[in-house]
Amino acid sequence: MNRNMLMLPIHIRRFAAPHVSAALPVVAGGTGPQAQNAMNQAIHALFTAQLKTQGYPGPDVQEMNGYFEIKTNQRGALSLSLLNYAFTGGAHGNTLQHSLTFDADTGKSYALDELFKRGSAYEQRLNAIIQAQIKARQLPVLGEYPGLSPDQDFYIADKALVIYFPLYALVPYAWAFPYFPISVYDIQDIIDENGPLGAMIY
Repeated sequence: MNRNMLMLPIHIRRFAAPHVSAALPVVAGGTGPQAQNAMNQAIHALFTAQLKTQGYPGPDVQEMNGYFEIKTNQRGALSLSLLNYAFTGGAHGNTLQHSLTFDADTGKSYALDELFKRGSAYEQRLNAIIQAQIKARQLPVLGEYPGLSPDQDFYIADKALVIYFPLYALVPYAWAFPYFPISVYDIQDIIDENGPLGAMIY
């Protein structure tokens, strides 16, 4: 990974339809065409999946807004979140959030387990940190802490790994998305130094 790589240029693509307005990021250069295409295809696939999950196209969608947040765009890593709010009736709407973390040189999208050394028991370590944060912050969990899932949502922000959970999955709706930032220095011994999280250590 080229850790000295400059930030990738990100453009905004607008999507509009009846009751729907959305913006999604497009990688516009800064790396090879294959990596650029791989990242843009993954972003578009996630965007499309969120629309479908929220009921688009369909008669129940009264309002839908899609937007994104760039979390990290440095040191050869791009980490971002796509959010989609939809109102289909009832007391309030629903917001989905999913994130993607890429190696900017190759376009590879990383799952959580790929950020760590093999055999590192990263799940046990992260679960313990998250449970300690739940206790310290006195979060009103809706039941027993479920632990990390195989497709756990996360993103990288500066020198932290941020684990988060969907609405209703851990805390009441009023608490929105529960985020658990974990400093790379607290888990440095188990991080794969050749991955995007490893690039944040130095």
